[in-house]
Amino acid sequence: MITDTHTHLYAEQFDEDRDEMMLRAKEAGVSRFFIPAIDSESTERMFDLERKYPKDVFLMMGLHPTSVKENYKEELDHVKEWINKRNFYAIGEIGIDLYWDKTFLKQQQEAFKTQIQWAKEKKLPIVIHCRDAFDEIFEVLESEKGEDLFGIFHCFAGTLDQAHKAISYNMKLGIGGVATFKNGKIDKFLNEIDLKHIVLETDSPYLAPTPYRGKRNESSYITQVAGKLVDIYGKSFEEISTITTQNSKDIFSI
Repeated sequence: MITDTHTHLYAEQFDEDRDEMMLRAKEAGVSRFFIPAIDSESTERMFDLERKYPKDVFLMMGLHPTSVKENYKEELDHVKEWINKRNFYAIGEIGIDLYWDKTFLKQQQEAFKTQIQWAKEKKLPIVIHCRDAFDEIFEVLESEKGEDLFGIFHCFAGTLDQAHKAISYNMKLGIGGVATFKNGKIDKFLNEIDLKHIVLETDSPYLAPTPYRGKRNESSYITQVAGKLVDIYGKSFEEISTITTQNSKDIFSI
């Protein structure tokens, strides 16, 4: 059994062949799919996905940092309304992204911190999106650290020191297609990180692993990521699958 801890299965890129894509994933051994939220526009698509695959998908709720704009308080109200209305398995994906635009940095920091506090209130993990913002992310995590702060550093692509720092805040490292890239770099030091800190993800339809790089990603391709970890850690495919899935159970409590 393999767990994809981060996949946007409701994305429009799957509208033409979602059932076939899900079948391919299950045939590859993927049996659990954790679904991150983006903003209010993604909510109904997530719920539709859950209704269609109620035993397979597990939803998160949150406001993605690139969706933090002038109306971010309305978007946060939307998140708050839903986490008070029904159960979710994490608050995510949340964080800070300075790659595309630095205009709303302060608002991103506020939204990130606010949603962390909601996660603590609900005793839920957080799933962090970080792009060109490690220092800013760590600053917020430092202010919120404690036993009630835990989660996943999604799509981790930092340095060894940044990996250790993320882990110090009770974060697992979400490892996906980047680990298979020739210039991905993290494959050079991952063997120095205990496998107990690692979970697998695809971030599909984005960041397809080698040999599918540049194409639409999908959850079945997580086997390529697991295969890369087989090489890095010198363990069997079954061991990688079992350990990383157990790590996901420890985070999501299911």
